[in-house]
Amino acid sequence: MRGLRLGAKAASIEMVAPVIEPLSIIRTDEADALVEIRAAAVNPSDAKAAIGMMPYAVFPRTPGRDFAGVVVEGPRQFLGREVFGSSGDLGIRRDGTHATHVLVEATGLVEKPATISLVEAAGIGVPFVTAQEGFRRAGRPKPGETVLILGLNGKVGQAAAQIATWAGASVIGVVRRAEAYAGHATGEVTVVNSASVDVAARVRELTGGKGADIVFNTVGEPYHEAGTKALAVTGRMIVIASLREPVPFDLFAFYRGRHTYVGIDTLALSTTATADILRDLVPGFATGSLKPFEIRPEGLYSLDRAREAYAAVLGSSRDRIVFLPQV
Repeated sequence: MRGLRLGAKAASIEMVAPVIEPLSIIRTDEADALVEIRAAAVNPSDAKAAIGMMPYAVFPRTPGRDFAGVVVEGPRQFLGREVFGSSGDLGIRRDGTHATHVLVEATGLVEKPATISLVEAAGIGVPFVTAQEGFRRAGRPKPGETVLILGLNGKVGQAAAQIATWAGASVIGVVRRAEAYAGHATGEVTVVNSASVDVAARVRELTGGKGADIVFNTVGEPYHEAGTKALAVTGRMIVIASLREPVPFDLFAFYRGRHTYVGIDTLALSTTATADILRDLVPGFATGSLKPFEIRPEGLYSLDRAREAYAAVLGSSRDRIVFLPQV
């Protein structure tokens, strides 16, 4: 197996380099599957784990959480199938997907819809899992509801907008500068520029004073107060990020508004649990109601360009970065 192997002292992007060495993968459990990886996305958590910024990361280990490929060994019903998946364990507490092959539980495999490519499937992973898990935990959007997405044009924000409009909800998205929504949606997405208007006041105006039924905060503290003030009575707030800074919390407004706050940490999800979330979304991708992120040619990297790929992700590239391990 060719891939990246990080030692215990990985502490900077300069120390991340591919180690090409033959490795034997032995299936010790007949319920496991060996996947030949055709494409593997690079997430911010992958790059941060590689340089020692993720407290859960165990070394030595191969990074990478998302994958798409072909099953070459495993349960008969999966052999030769094109599959994809993701995990909170892969690349963090066990060897991950930035390699030519990965060994995973067969229950963690999701069959790829014929309507999307393996490269596109590899890019679905963490962003869509995070968005869908937020909605599963907080209560799925419904027709007639309003979903406010703080950080609309980040990858999780784009995924949340897709899922919410697919469910028939109205979406208001907040950005930090004048720009349009960058993703796909099956309904209208109203964009609010936080640099020029009061977010909570604008959301109240757009909803006839009601506020948002769901607030999806993909940014953390900078939008916490605006998101809280924008919540409707019985509204739900989903939080997936933090700068680890203190924020004001109005207990009176919280209980009088009968609000619900939900924290999402996809690193806590096993490969099998993650696959269950992805299967919820497969019908949307199969019909075209949901679309994978565009993978630009400049966003494709071979494993020997890992340093460049991680640097691009840590540099806040808006493009989805994907390894092609067989190149």
